[in-house]
Amino acid sequence: MKLIEFIVKRKILVGLMALLIILLGCYSISKLDKELLPSIKMDGAYVEINAGEMAAIEVERTITTPLEQKLKGLNGVEEIQSTSSIGRSSLNISFKRGKGDELFKEVESMANSLKGSVTGITEVQSGQYGTSQNYEFFMDISNGNMKEMTDFAKNVLTPRLEDLSEVRDVALVGTVEHEVSIELDRGKMDKHLIDASEVIGAIQNINNEATLGEIDSASIRWNTKLANENDVKNIKIPTTNGDIFLKDIAKVSFQPLENSSYVWKNGSKDFILIQVGRTSEVTQIEMAEAVRAEVENIRKENLINGFQLNEMVAQADYVKESIDGVTDNILIGGIIAIAVLLIFLRNLRATFIIGISIPTSILLTFLAIWLLDYSFNIITLIGLGLGIGMMVDSSIVILESIYKKREQALSKFDAVIEGTKEVSSAVIASMLTTIVVFLPIGFIQGEMAQFMVILSTVVAITLISSVIVAFTIIPALSEKLFKMRQPKKRVKEGFFLRSYNAIVAWTIKKKRRSLAVITTFILMFVGSLFLVNKIPMTIMPDMYNRYNELMIDLEPGLSNQEKEDVVHKINSKLQAIEDVEKSYVMDNGGMFYVIINMTKGDKIVLPQKEVNEQILKSLRELRETTPIENVQSAMDEGGGAPVQVNIKGENIEQLQKLSNDFMNELGSIDGIVGATSSMKRTSQEQVIQLKEKEIEKAGLSPVQIKQFIELAFLQMPVGEMKIDEENIPLNIKWDEKTSTKNDLLGLKIPLQDGEKSLSSFIEFNNVETPNEISHIDGERFMSITADIEGKDLGSVNRDVQKLIKDFETPDGYKVTVAGDLEEQQALMKDMLFVFAIALFLVYLVMAVQFNHLGHPLIVMSVIPMTIVGVILGLFLTQMELNLMSGIGIVMLIGIVLNNAILLIDRTNQLRKAGFSIEDALVTAGKDRIRPIFMTTLTTAGGMLPLALASGTSGNYQAPMATAIISGLMFATFITLLLVPATYRLFSFSRLNMGRVKAKEKTKKLRVSVTPDNVG
Repeated sequence: MKLIEFIVKRKILVGLMALLIILLGCYSISKLDKELLPSIKMDGAYVEINAGEMAAIEVERTITTPLEQKLKGLNGVEEIQSTSSIGRSSLNISFKRGKGDELFKEVESMANSLKGSVTGITEVQSGQYGTSQNYEFFMDISNGNMKEMTDFAKNVLTPRLEDLSEVRDVALVGTVEHEVSIELDRGKMDKHLIDASEVIGAIQNINNEATLGEIDSASIRWNTKLANENDVKNIKIPTTNGDIFLKDIAKVSFQPLENSSYVWKNGSKDFILIQVGRTSEVTQIEMAEAVRAEVENIRKENLINGFQLNEMVAQADYVKESIDGVTDNILIGGIIAIAVLLIFLRNLRATFIIGISIPTSILLTFLAIWLLDYSFNIITLIGLGLGIGMMVDSSIVILESIYKKREQALSKFDAVIEGTKEVSSAVIASMLTTIVVFLPIGFIQGEMAQFMVILSTVVAITLISSVIVAFTIIPALSEKLFKMRQPKKRVKEGFFLRSYNAIVAWTIKKKRRSLAVITTFILMFVGSLFLVNKIPMTIMPDMYNRYNELMIDLEPGLSNQEKEDVVHKINSKLQAIEDVEKSYVMDNGGMFYVIINMTKGDKIVLPQKEVNEQILKSLRELRETTPIENVQSAMDEGGGAPVQVNIKGENIEQLQKLSNDFMNELGSIDGIVGATSSMKRTSQEQVIQLKEKEIEKAGLSPVQIKQFIELAFLQMPVGEMKIDEENIPLNIKWDEKTSTKNDLLGLKIPLQDGEKSLSSFIEFNNVETPNEISHIDGERFMSITADIEGKDLGSVNRDVQKLIKDFETPDGYKVTVAGDLEEQQALMKDMLFVFAIALFLVYLVMAVQFNHLGHPLIVMSVIPMTIVGVILGLFLTQMELNLMSGIGIVMLIGIVLNNAILLIDRTNQLRKAGFSIEDALVTAGKDRIRPIFMTTLTTAGGMLPLALASGTSGNYQAPMATAIISGLMFATFITLLLVPATYRLFSFSRLNMGRVKAKEKTKKLRVSVTPDNVG
């Protein structure tokens, strides 16, 4: 204890170091970035390839499969999942841990290379998964003239916002765009004997500018760019009978671009969506403040006239709400912890010493967080919030020990040295057992492991900081502030302490009593396991408060008007739900993406969970009357439907049959709603059959027929022109659309001896093809998805597993769970593995601490009782058992053992001092009951605000804090009786073994001295 003596004698040094910690801690807080979640890049990427109206089977053959084969060759790719649908190929690639950044660049390059090699690809997008979003601030412009709102968005709002240093870019959706439309008249073109390709060539030749050379150091420019609508009309088209003007064979007009708006607000298309992205150097809150300030300046300048500019969603609000909520909970938890100390110690000076240690430990923790380049986010703050309850444990144990020595009339100096020395090994062991349980967290698979590592690191830093403070500031202040106290008469023990002493003495008196106590607790543990099925189970809690996002799959081939009708029906359903405030629908081709804002504050009528259920139920009812195929949440933990089952195999027809059979059985499970199959969605495809003899007889080739058919559906851009500083596309198409099979077959093909209908050369065969084909690592599978209503994921998972086990499949076909069900199974396995490793590490630390292999087992006997407390707590509160509560259970392993360690450590000290086993156990309980209850109640009290929290941060904090509080409170009371009983039973066993060995030794001695053995 030389170090403690040095610290007590150098109080000025301790004070200066504490001041330095306070200053650096305050500085680090000011430098920490504030964000909702830690900015991490995940080991996964996505690729989205658009290919017009290409059939799903063709997308699979020409795009998906070739790209999969290329990606398989990359070292570090773990899994490739793909979906080929009409005009779209989507791939999700999982990398080995730590390979994400390196491999993404190669994936991006491979995907982009397809655009030049595969005909029909219109767009390639790729990205790396992570917590950062492209856009984090959303506004809308509505209730005005679309042209005026578009002008404001483009010419005022966008440039003003993009001039801000905090803004990276601004994206607009729903603005009125224009085009110069060139509608060709087939009859007039036939009359002049020209085809569409000649018209396109003439337009492109005239509408260009270029540098042709240089004379006298000055460049020569060629500029025949079209400048207005009349320039387009007067383009000369060469024919066999001389030049004609474009206006002679086509209608040229300047008009709004068809499909320029893809977004609806509350069912209305007359609004513009503004998306604002931030630069990497600033936080979400800084960007939001800058944008709001600039918008306010625009309002003051009266530039918003005749329409409204409203905020939709700002991620900064969720960040601020989370940080404020957790910060308030930490402050309340700290106050509760100090109040508990005051009640127990009834000494203001002692309470003040602990009160000083809390902010000092917190500031030391923030300093470490800043040095580790972490940020102010929901994960780090939850870690700090969990740590604050345990933060005072070490200080309490040391202070209480010093306090007891002072009550025994030791001098201040001797009380500090002896009191600290007595509990130092137990304090260090307690800290280590709490910290080592976090080491296996890294074994959790998936992206959530990165969050858990950060959370664990913050909790560990908090505990280490608290121990440093406990061994420095607490002894120094105790020696300085504790007054000399005269020895006083022994205070009579209270009823609770007398009762506890009597129960322990009675329990350990006889072996059968200790055995009965242990058996009772074992039966209690086994009985509690039957409640597990009654606890709701999910993977991760909902992050956002009063907000939801949905994906609505549509039938293929819908017209714009049909989509408009569907949106109006969606809006009617949503507006009928009382807590829905605003809804935004975005058209993503064959799918609607829906954003829903709910009422907040005093306007809330129903909890968010019930509102979400109402939304899903109402919209799913539309499947019976509208071309909606599926409705699912876009915010589920696994990124898709909660229930997903994959059936693997090659033959599409067989997959279709298995899909229908399994889906029918799945729909009968209680709680399953909205079951649908990816193979259920099919479309009719018109496959062209060539009449080769007729084609050859007419002197044509199949290539010419193909080109003629492609021209029949002519609708393409042929350039652009600048009008009023805006780039306007030139789009060419036929004046009459070819919309039916008869329209196409009736078209005339010019021949040398006249003309013939296209029907003379082709015919159609109807073929039913799937709208969606999925692969896992190149192997075909189909997925059955469903949502859950009225039940939790865990109970549904058990029913689905039973169905899969009983479902019969032919050879070569396999049924497996996927999505959230698969994640939940993997998470349960990971958590059990982490739990087992944590137990071993805790045992290792205590074996070193006690220098004994048996005593750690006595301490660990309280763990099953901890589980009982957790199960009861989650069952009674109906809090979800998810990853966060699972981490809380792992943390409990370290926390609850602290009390048992204090008991065993004190018992061993007393036995070394000559006490009998019974007296040592009773005295140890009496000596340690106050610090045990103090540490338990301060830990539980510090975490209580987290357990009661609501909103964004509450969804994360509450399950973990509930698990810890319920497990800790229950285990504490059990520890005080179970540990003495187990210790005594263990001693009985050792004593009996010693007696047996002694008898055997005596027998051997007797045999050695018999007359037969004498010389």
